[in-house]
Amino acid sequence: MGGCFPCFGSSNNKEGSGGGGVKEVNKKDSVKDGSIAQSHHVSRVISDKSKSRGGSDPKKESAVPKEPTAHIAAQTFTFKELANATKNFRQESLLGEGGFGRVYKGRLESTGQVVAVKQLDRNGLQGNREFLVEVLMLSLLHHPNLVNLIGYCADGDQRLLVYEFMPLGSLEDHLHDLPPDKEPLDWNTRMKIAAGAAKGLEYLHDKANPPVIYRDLKSSNILLDEGYHPKLSDFGLAKLGPVGDKTHVSTRVMGTYGYCAPEYAMTGQLTLKSAVYSFGVVFLELITGRKAIDNTRAPGEHNLVAWARPLFSYCKVAIQCEDYIKLLQSQPCV
Repeated sequence: MGGCFPCFGSSNNKEGSGGGGVKEVNKKDSVKDGSIAQSHHVSRVISDKSKSRGGSDPKKESAVPKEPTAHIAAQTFTFKELANATKNFRQESLLGEGGFGRVYKGRLESTGQVVAVKQLDRNGLQGNREFLVEVLMLSLLHHPNLVNLIGYCADGDQRLLVYEFMPLGSLEDHLHDLPPDKEPLDWNTRMKIAAGAAKGLEYLHDKANPPVIYRDLKSSNILLDEGYHPKLSDFGLAKLGPVGDKTHVSTRVMGTYGYCAPEYAMTGQLTLKSAVYSFGVVFLELITGRKAIDNTRAPGEHNLVAWARPLFSYCKVAIQCEDYIKLLQSQPCV
């Protein structure tokens, strides 16, 4: 699984939160007082997170709350409950591992519900602030194409997140390094996944107010439910987007190599288009079957976007896409 990384050091390390909090609104609906109070709480926490990026003062670290407090719909779990759910985090329960920690399959004793439990590595890339952001974001944002956060644990120095279990794993599992006996995804399924991921992104950009920029969109973060229904996951790096007459948010550059928009990587100026670029890389993965970065390829073909850019005409792309050709041999393109 690709890890997160600071692509380049931005010359402006102050992160603008965009003001206000995250809430779902319809364009014609008025905002209730309760939502406003809730949004102020979110704004304070994310503003704290923003100040940490540009070199935080260790003396101020204690001022950051160590666990979410008010207005959180997610359940709270004890470490013991989640240890029991995952059979003490046994290897047989392990679903995957990344830069932020390990994900285990578990069953909650209280309800019998099957869940995915992400145990954050205390020495890993996702710190307390990213943990707070993910809990807050997924508690306030709800859409069929976003993964559902069931709860969290903040016992002592333990940080765990509990999600709905996605039985088909990630999109990456179905695109790359397939075993010989596993059939590649058919064309219609690929387009269904792309459309669902796009709907989730559209919700974050157009329905959330202020908009939310999902900074780590990649194939391993698109999880698949029954029927290959896609859901965006892992919101630890999400940022509130620009509001009013602002065109961007200045922030330290974070993301995954191969998916990070070049203008964002060079300037640290984050816009909604930064996430759209990442979606474009995922879409190229879907139609070509190639990885975003693949150093086993021939020189000049390591980077998917760099390889595809000269081929951006219908005929050339169709000829070069290995998986596309195989799919056309089995069924007509729609």
